[in-house]
Amino acid sequence: MKRLKGKTAAPERAEVPEILGNTGGHVSVERTGTVYFFTGLAGAGKTTIGGLFYARLKKRNPEAVLLDGDQMRGAVGDFCVTTGAVLKEERYTTEARKAGAWPLFDFCRKLANQGRDVVVCSISMYSDVRRWNRENIENYREIYVKVSWETLYRRDQKKLYSSGAKNVVGVDLPYDEPEHSSVVIQNDGGETPEEIVDHLWTEFGLDERT
Repeated sequence: MKRLKGKTAAPERAEVPEILGNTGGHVSVERTGTVYFFTGLAGAGKTTIGGLFYARLKKRNPEAVLLDGDQMRGAVGDFCVTTGAVLKEERYTTEARKAGAWPLFDFCRKLANQGRDVVVCSISMYSDVRRWNRENIENYREIYVKVSWETLYRRDQKKLYSSGAKNVVGVDLPYDEPEHSSVVIQNDGGETPEEIVDHLWTEFGLDERT
């Protein structure tokens, strides 16, 4: 795949929290890594599916990296990792979410340029952010985990949809539904997460890679 021309720097906003620990070790400079972006509304299943995908990917590429939105927010104290309660509502506004998305994906690009495969699970449902990803990340795969509203309200593990919480994407915050994703997954329970990962593995030709 040819390197895309005309790459632009991401707008400088918030910083990505330091949660990776030691990212040293041998990385390949002979190949550019791939960024796998699992996006979808809260409760859609992106963390579950993305986490399983990452676990499988790491077996073939030990230097693969997982960046999860909930993990990063918990690391900086935005919400309680035990109960899921929001502790800093001001960091969940549309402006704050977008401010965090730019450095996140710029970081993903840098990791990929070092030869690392990156799995990122985050809502980040903004068309300008996804457009920047497509234009600036050489090997970019976007996986939209889509579910019905009935499924979201039924799952509602964090009580975001039933508690009257503020700054919830899809409830009182707008979002741009992905229109150019590499893969769209309808995750209403028709398949298990493991079966979905099997399909993604085939779709991205990972069985064929050495």
